[in-house]
Amino acid sequence: MPRASQPAGRRERNKQLKLDRITAAARELFAERGVDEVTTQEIADKADIGTGTLFLYAKTKGELLLLVQNSLYTEALEQGRVDALLAAAVLGAVMAIVRPVVVCNRAHVGNGRVYLREMVFGDPTEPRHREALIITARTEEAVAAVLRRDERIGEEGAATLARVVSAVLFLAMAASVNAAASADEILRDVRGQVAALLPR
Repeated sequence: MPRASQPAGRRERNKQLKLDRITAAARELFAERGVDEVTTQEIADKADIGTGTLFLYAKTKGELLLLVQNSLYTEALEQGRVDALLAAAVLGAVMAIVRPVVVCNRAHVGNGRVYLREMVFGDPTEPRHREALIITARTEEAVAAVLRRDERIGEEGAATLARVVSAVLFLAMAASVNAAASADEILRDVRGQVAALLPR
């Protein structure tokens, strides 16, 4: 029987169950109090594991936040892709992709900003950081696909503009000046900047 079709062994299932408990515990505690107010000991206790075991799955609290937020951002991106299919105009479709990402980021502003910092300045070889960068690349790909609907933009132009939209989005969500801004305020800001980039 090919290896890929064999069911996971007991050890792998146990590892996955522990990872699921850690993720659930971190998600709940971070949502309640924010990443800065939660200790790794509290996460380990809630997940019913030792701190040594916790550190086998994530070496830092930042990695734990990435573990949690990566799954949330993946869900947000998928929702954005679906919503973009329903938008007729290019700007509306770009904003359909961006909206759930911004809403996810603003669900807990402190967590969202720490996540962005970890993503950019963390070790890109660490699996959780690498996954966050992959999510960013997928977001850019989704935006580029929408931009290609406008034949004036072209293939190369769409990829370049998608990177610019990504930078605009990142700065709008991460900037200290926007720390108190709502999701709607961030989205208005991003929409205005993206509209200025698109051909008229």
